[in-house]
Amino acid sequence: MADEAVAEHPAEPAAPKAKDARSPEAPPRGDDNAKDAPDAPGSSDASDSADAEAAEREKERERAADRFKDRTRDPLAEEQGEEGPTDAAAATRARQSGQKLLASSRDLVSFDRSDVGQVHINNISVGLDARRSGLSMRDGPVPAEDLLRIRRTHIEPEGYVRLRRALEARRLLVLGGAPGTGRASTALALLEEVTRDGEGRQNSERVRRADPEGGVRGLATQVMGGKGGHPRGTGYLLEPALDRPGTLPPDGMDLDQLASALAEQGSYAVVVVSVGSAANPLLAGRYGAICPPAPTRELVAVRLRQRLEEEHGDPARGGGGAQGGGGDEGHARDGGRAPNRHADRDRGADQDGDRTRHADHGGDRTRDGGQDQDRGQDRRPGDDGSLSRLLERAAELREDPEVTEAVGLDDLRPAEAELFASLLAGHLLGSVGREELLSGCRGLAAVQAYEWFAGVDRALAAPPPGDGRAPVRSGTAALFHPVAFRIALAVLGGASHSAVSAAAHLLTWELSVQSDPDSTPARPLFCDDPESDLALSRARPADGAVDVAGAEVTGRLIFYRGAALPAAVLAELWDRHFPVRAPVVRWLRLLADDPRPQVSMRAAVAAGELSVRDFEHGYAELVRPLADAPTPRRRVFAATALDQAAGHASHRRAVRKVVEDWSRHGTPALRWTAAMALGYGRSADSMDDTLDALARIGVRDDGEQLAVASLNVVRLLTLPECATVLRRLADWTGHRGEEYQDLALVSIVRLALTDVDEVLDDEPGTPLGDRGDWPLLLALAATRPELTGKLADLFWTALNTARSRDVAFDALETLLRSASRKDGRAWTREGLAALLPALTAEEHDRRRLDWLLQRMMRDQDRPLAEERARALWRLAVPARQRRSEEEESHG
Repeated sequence: MADEAVAEHPAEPAAPKAKDARSPEAPPRGDDNAKDAPDAPGSSDASDSADAEAAEREKERERAADRFKDRTRDPLAEEQGEEGPTDAAAATRARQSGQKLLASSRDLVSFDRSDVGQVHINNISVGLDARRSGLSMRDGPVPAEDLLRIRRTHIEPEGYVRLRRALEARRLLVLGGAPGTGRASTALALLEEVTRDGEGRQNSERVRRADPEGGVRGLATQVMGGKGGHPRGTGYLLEPALDRPGTLPPDGMDLDQLASALAEQGSYAVVVVSVGSAANPLLAGRYGAICPPAPTRELVAVRLRQRLEEEHGDPARGGGGAQGGGGDEGHARDGGRAPNRHADRDRGADQDGDRTRHADHGGDRTRDGGQDQDRGQDRRPGDDGSLSRLLERAAELREDPEVTEAVGLDDLRPAEAELFASLLAGHLLGSVGREELLSGCRGLAAVQAYEWFAGVDRALAAPPPGDGRAPVRSGTAALFHPVAFRIALAVLGGASHSAVSAAAHLLTWELSVQSDPDSTPARPLFCDDPESDLALSRARPADGAVDVAGAEVTGRLIFYRGAALPAAVLAELWDRHFPVRAPVVRWLRLLADDPRPQVSMRAAVAAGELSVRDFEHGYAELVRPLADAPTPRRRVFAATALDQAAGHASHRRAVRKVVEDWSRHGTPALRWTAAMALGYGRSADSMDDTLDALARIGVRDDGEQLAVASLNVVRLLTLPECATVLRRLADWTGHRGEEYQDLALVSIVRLALTDVDEVLDDEPGTPLGDRGDWPLLLALAATRPELTGKLADLFWTALNTARSRDVAFDALETLLRSASRKDGRAWTREGLAALLPALTAEEHDRRRLDWLLQRMMRDQDRPLAEERARALWRLAVPARQRRSEEEESHG
C-alpha cells in the first residue's frame, strides 16, 4: 500500500478494544515492541519543512522494506529468479506418493539362496522355476510322474483351447510370457495332451526337453535326421537362451523348417520364450502366441485343496477322489473326463471351474459363533472333523486383511501360489503358527526380487561354448535394461510411464559402463517394447494426474502389481549386490537434478530408504555430498532423504544429531539443508527444539538464511503442534533482536501467501487436506477456531510494522480476492469470516480495511466488483459497528 494513500486518512484515537479472544502472548495493538515501531496508516509527519534527518529516516525505512521484501522471496526459486515457479505443491504430492510406495515394512525372511530354484520359508520348501530356463535346462525326457502331476494339477489359463488348436494345426507353437507365469507348465500340458492320443501314445518318453544350446536350428536338424532314436509322435519343449549376449534369435525360415520336420515325423514342439525385444519378432509371426497367466484365485484354491487332501482325506466329501490319496487321487479326479480330453476341452474346463468354485465356496461364509478361530492359535483338522470345514476356513483365511497385506502381491504366479497354499494349509493343520504364516507371506515378494537379480550378468563372464574366445559383452545394455526398469519402477512407481522408462535407460547406461568401463554401451533407439517391460516387471499402467508446470494433466502412470515389490526390490538390490551400489548412486544423483518433482522427490524418498539399510554408505555417498551442493534442488533432495530416514525409529537419533550439528556448525549450504529437514518436523526432539534450530539458522549472518528458515516455520504450522509455533512467533515479534522480529514477520507474511497443498502431506479427507488451494492462514482460521485470535494478532503486527507493512497489505489484498472464485462459487469465505472480525476489532483497523477495499474497487487492472466489496465488508464488520459513510462507500 502506498504511504501517501495512508496519509489521506487522518489519525484518530484508538477505539476501545473489543472482546476478540486475542492471545495474551501477542504484543498489545498500538504498542511499539520492535525496533521499527508499528505504524498506523496516516501517522506520518506531513510537515512542509522536513529536515534532512527526516528524509534520511524515510530512506532507511524504504531500504528496510526492500530488505524485508527480499526475505519473503521463495528460497526454492533461486535458480529460476525471484518470481520463478517452484511447483512446491507438486513436490509435496510426489514425496507423499513415494512414501506410500515404500511404506510397507517387510520383515527380513531367510531362505536358501544357494540354489535359485529352491526356496525355504519357515519349514515350507517349494521349487521355483522362474530363472530355470535357457542353459539351465538339459536335453532329456520329462519323467512320467511330472506329466501325471501336470495332468492332475495344471490350471488352464484363458485361451488354452486356442493354444492347443494352434499347436495341433501347425505342429509348432512359440509361446511367450514373463518368467514365472507358468509358461513351461502350460507348454508341458499342451504337449502331454496332443501326444497322448497321437502316434507316440505308447511311448513312455513321448515328451522331451530339447537342448537349449542347439536352439531352433539344432532341434530341426535333430528331428529331420531322426537323431537320438526319438520315435514318431514325440513332443519337444525348447527354451532357447535368447537373452545371452551374442545369441541371434531364429528367423521365420528356421521356424518353417522346424515345423516341416515335425509334420513329417508326426511330432509337436513348443518353443518357450520371454517377451522382449529379442523374442517379439517370433511372437508376432504365424507360430507366436502369448501365454496368459493362470488366474490367481483358482490357482490358490486348487493348490490349497490338494495340500489339505494330502494331509486329511474326507470319505464323506461329494465328488470322490479323496479316498485313495496320492496318485490314485489324481486318477480318480481325472477319471471323470472323457478319454480324448482335447476333443471336448470346453466341457472339461467347465468341470475344472466347478471344482475350483467348490474349493473356494466358503469364502463368504461366517464361522460358527462369529469368532475368528484361525488367528493366534494352531488348529488340527480333527477339531472340525471334515475336509469341507477346513476348506471353508481356508477360504476365510485367504481373505484375512492381515494375510492379504502380508502377501503384498496383486496376483500370484504358480510357484507363489504353491507356497502360499502350503503356508495356509500348514496353519490350518497346526504346523505353522500365525506369525510364521505372516512372515512366510511377506517372503513372497522377497523371493521374486531375488529371482529378478540373481546372476543376471553371469553370462557376460562366460565364453561362448566350445570356441575358447573372449566373453561376448556387446549385449550389456539389452541384458541390463529389464533389471534397470525394475529398479526405476521401485524408485519412481506412480510416476508417468515415460519418466520411469527414461530413468531406466539412464540406469541401463550406468550399469553397462560399470560392468564394462572400456566399452561404450550401445543404446538402441527403436527396440523398446513397453508391453514387455510391464510383463517382465509385474507392472501395470493406470491413467492418473501428472503435475506439469503447476497444473495437473492426465497421463499414463505405472505401478508395480503389488505394494510389497518396491521395498523388496530396493532391499535385495542394496543388501546383496554391493557392486551395483556405485552406478545406482550416480543414477540417483542424476535424478536429484531432474526438474520434475515427480522424479526428484520420489528418488529422494528412495534414497532415504536405501540409507536406512546402510546409513554409513547412504550418508557418505548421497546425503552429505548433496546437502552441501550449490543448487537448492539437490539440497532439498538431501533433506527429504534425511527426513525419510528419520521416519525409522532406528535412525531417528542419528538424523537428529546430523541436523543439530549442521544447524550449529555447518556451512551455509548445510544450514540451508538442515532448515529444510527441520520443516518436516521429525529432525529434532521436540517442536521447541525444532524452532530453536530454525531460529538459530535464520538469524545467523544478518539473516542470510532467514528466507528458508521462515518457509520451514510455516511448514510446521500444518502439524498438530501448530499452537506452539504460533506462541514462539509471538515471542519473536517482541524480541530485542531485529533478526528475530524479521523471522517472525516474514513467517507471518509467508503464512498468508502459502497455499495448503504446498506444505501439507495429508490426503484429501482431512480438514486441511480438503482445502488444498486455500491460503494456509485462512485454512487454519476456518479449521482451528481456537487459534483465530493468535493468527489475527500476528497478522495485525505485520500490517502495523513499517518494514513489513507493504508486503503484508499486498498479502491481505490477495486474501480478500480469494473469497470467491471467478465463477462466483465460494472459496475461502469461511476462513475470511473467521479471521476478519478478529483482525478489525478496533475502529482504526476497520478504517484501514475500508481504505483497502476502496483501493481494490478503483484498481484499473483488477477492479473488485461492488457487490463483492460489500460482502467482504459485512464479513469483517458486524452491523452494529458499521458507520453510515462506510456503508455508502461500499454501496
